[in-house]
Amino acid sequence: MKKLESTLGNMVIVLTLVSLVAAGLLAVMNEVTSEPIRLQAEQKEQNGIKKVLVIGADQQVTVAPAETKTVDGQEFTIYNVTDAQGNALGAAVKTSVQGFSPNLTVMVGFDAEGTIKGYEILSQAETPGLGANVPTWFQADGKGSVIGKNPAKNKIEVTKDGGEIQAITASTITSRAFLKAINLEYNALFGSGAHGNTGATNPQK
Repeated sequence: MKKLESTLGNMVIVLTLVSLVAAGLLAVMNEVTSEPIRLQAEQKEQNGIKKVLVIGADQQVTVAPAETKTVDGQEFTIYNVTDAQGNALGAAVKTSVQGFSPNLTVMVGFDAEGTIKGYEILSQAETPGLGANVPTWFQADGKGSVIGKNPAKNKIEVTKDGGEIQAITASTITSRAFLKAINLEYNALFGSGAHGNTGATNPQK
């Protein structure tokens, strides 16, 4: 077989063919993997909704299509959940706020009366060992538990601001951001009524 001459034209042809083959392979891989990735993300979201509403893994529930709501420029995603008989179990609400780092994404489960059933941190970039404790600090067995509290009845703010919730040690900024997310989500779901702060800023002490 005659060796291809090393000319500019031939090199351009070879590079073009290599690029086309590579692009074709990437397209095929994307087609093959996109659906499993989508299904995996969907399953993770469904599991998160059950977790924050404290629903057993085997309990049959119906999650209504996600509702996107914007209040004062803040975007929320709301998932209303019913049991097999159509009875309302509550709703999971997701939003993102500014913590010590951007995009602290919080999902909170509220029952029909607005009581906090559970929460999950979906994404964060808080300081390791300090603000990074937010996934556990406010759980039922945590020092700053919000579980069982209702923003319409309890002041969901850190004690330093006159609230009822103990802040994460040495991480008041993250604690304020997390509690602000809860109050915002409550108001997005039930209308203005939370006793906690829902303003854009708080003194960062």
